[in-house]
Amino acid sequence: MTATAIAAVLATGAFGAMGTALAADVKKLAIMTPEDPTDYGWNQQGYDAAKAVAEKFGLEFMPATGLGYGDVHPQARELADDGASLIIAHASGYNTAVPEVGAEKKVPVAIVDKEGTGKAGVLADYTLSGHEGAYMAGALAAKMSKSKTVGIVVSGEPPSWNSQSAAFANGVKATDSGVKILYAVIGPAAYSDAAGGKRVTEQLIGAGADVIFGQGDGASFGMLQAVETAKTKTWFIDVIGDKTKIDKGSLLSSVIWDMVPVYTQMVEDLKADKFGSHEYAISLKDNSVQLLHSKHIPDDVWASLEDLRSKIIDGSVKVDRIEDAQKVRALMSQVDPGPAQ
Repeated sequence: MTATAIAAVLATGAFGAMGTALAADVKKLAIMTPEDPTDYGWNQQGYDAAKAVAEKFGLEFMPATGLGYGDVHPQARELADDGASLIIAHASGYNTAVPEVGAEKKVPVAIVDKEGTGKAGVLADYTLSGHEGAYMAGALAAKMSKSKTVGIVVSGEPPSWNSQSAAFANGVKATDSGVKILYAVIGPAAYSDAAGGKRVTEQLIGAGADVIFGQGDGASFGMLQAVETAKTKTWFIDVIGDKTKIDKGSLLSSVIWDMVPVYTQMVEDLKADKFGSHEYAISLKDNSVQLLHSKHIPDDVWASLEDLRSKIIDGSVKVDRIEDAQKVRALMSQVDPGPAQ
């Protein structure tokens, strides 16, 4: 559904007079995820954050996980019928079905990848961007690469991935303009495609990349496997979560997202009748974006990254948020757009 279409649904008045009445009666927090919360990434971080916020506010936690990427109208209706006070639709593929169910059942909904479609009391967008952390990751990659070639592997090109890919590339360039940046897309929505992640990552390693920045949810496990089994030493930089527990010596870092502040603000906004009146963000400044300090990063390199973090926060280093896929590709030395883009 386009932004115009969502606006049309909302304009019907289907939500009626839900605003203040619901604002004072937040009892149950629901989250819907396409994969199980075991990926140390998008699904797990979202699930864990929603659970933590439910506990913080004394709300009943209503998770619906492993739903896949197909039609989720039935699952959303079940959550609404079970009394959800807020449904967090934690996948870009859900931003058509769940708002429709929200309108039908008069339940507030939070979606991703539909910036500018928020409506007070009804619908909120939380298209998050870890671009500040990704810029730091690019600087790290440039410092650690011995081949002077790094790679970016993505499981699709949603706004969040695009902003991080662009910032990573700009961080590489600002640190060492002589480093080549390879870019490859597994597929248009290959978020859980571990086999594809492994295949594409192997291709970039074969082309000389010795640091891989991977964005892929479940697909990231395939990326990590390719890095771990590479014939030459290769590093992996992950996103959103922390895979340290399964690291076999190749996890250099991760751009970690903490969604607890985001979901906390949503619940507080519901209680104050302000939900949907603004969009939500994460940043280095409040530590909702962090670069993982692994044991593999030399002390002098980490010190330089900490200095860079301070400069990003105080504004002396500006990190642009670039979400357009074509602009992202234009920053790369070589692009493999993947199948059926």
